[in-house]
Amino acid sequence: MNWKKICTLTDIPKLGARVVNMDGEAIALFRTADDNVFALHDKCPHKGGPLSQGIVAGNSVTCPMHGWKIGLDSGQAQEPDVGHTPCLAVKLEQGEVWLGAAEQTCLA
Repeated sequence: MNWKKICTLTDIPKLGARVVNMDGEAIALFRTADDNVFALHDKCPHKGGPLSQGIVAGNSVTCPMHGWKIGLDSGQAQEPDVGHTPCLAVKLEQGEVWLGAAEQTCLA
């Protein structure tokens, strides 16, 4: 897989997100309380709300528009909602955040 250096971990607010452009798509990089980093397309599967403006808790983000919870590790909407947001491979090396060049199959 081709990797692209995006930013440093400290560029992403803890329990928050930073939006980057990757191949014309808005990608939200999320940082959890324990410094895990996840990358999702910045669109809720419900009505396209900006997930980057949502509240991060644990390994999920709550869409600011209608309250859907999306798993950061899977891109899946949590029940009772149904839907999926594409995610990208992300890795953290020596405080630097790297994104994979293609969408990945997230954890189920």
